[in-house]
Amino acid sequence: MYIDGVFSGGGIKGYALIGACEAIEKQGFRFKRMAGTSAGSMIAAMLAAGYTAREAGKLVDEMDLKRFMDLRNNLFPLPFAKWLLLYWRLGLYKGAELERWIQEKLAAKGLRTFGDLHPETLRVVASDLTNGRLMIIPDDLPKYGLDPRRFSVAKAIRMSCSLPFFFEPVKIKDPIGNNIIVDGGVLSNFPMWLFDKENVKKVRPVIGIRLSHNLQEHPRHKISNAVHMFEALFETMKDAHDSRYISRRHEKNIIFVPVEGVSFTDFGMSDEKKEQLKQLGRNCAQQFLRKWCY
Repeated sequence: MYIDGVFSGGGIKGYALIGACEAIEKQGFRFKRMAGTSAGSMIAAMLAAGYTAREAGKLVDEMDLKRFMDLRNNLFPLPFAKWLLLYWRLGLYKGAELERWIQEKLAAKGLRTFGDLHPETLRVVASDLTNGRLMIIPDDLPKYGLDPRRFSVAKAIRMSCSLPFFFEPVKIKDPIGNNIIVDGGVLSNFPMWLFDKENVKKVRPVIGIRLSHNLQEHPRHKISNAVHMFEALFETMKDAHDSRYISRRHEKNIIFVPVEGVSFTDFGMSDEKKEQLKQLGRNCAQQFLRKWCY
């Protein structure tokens, strides 16, 4: 049976998305249309390319996460030099290796541009800081003078995964100048609204996978210093848009995976921890599917 899928962002926590997708596929469901933010957009793209969740999981397991921490060459080998690059480049790491890896894996399945996909198969969420608005790729590309059919899917994923200050933002030129594009999670970390809208009949059942507690069980933020406050501020900001949209009606179609104690950028994560995250995703999806009424 075909369904539509929505995958939230979460950085390295995205291993849990793979486990959840494995459980969904095991029940005989296949994704027809997909939307995602950040790590969710990467998983969505791999499924859109034709990988099964298990195959995507093997590819992700094999990749060297530390390879993606690609610093720029620095003419001044001083301890604080990378912080100077952060000031000028707006990110510690280039993000080029991440894009290159995604491009390679998608190309192996014949997926390079959005023109290689059936319309609406894949939608990727990014944040346009220059114009202060959400960017839905490929839908919004014509606004920037870009042809969606020729736009690289790997580039779109790179844009959606550009965690502010960690990866350098992507710059998209238009007649006015550069547009600074960063992680979609800044404005919408869980774009369930793309497929499940009020007063609009759904084309097919929709399942969303969100890497957090449900709205009633969300733990209180513990704020005792400035770092804690920044973390709480960023999490509140990225979830505000989606939390306002998600109602009781939508919750019945969402798999909540409460990933705790894992940093978005824990690129040194052990294989054991990766498997634990995937198993958490499987468990949450299995519990959901036992009672899901579509």
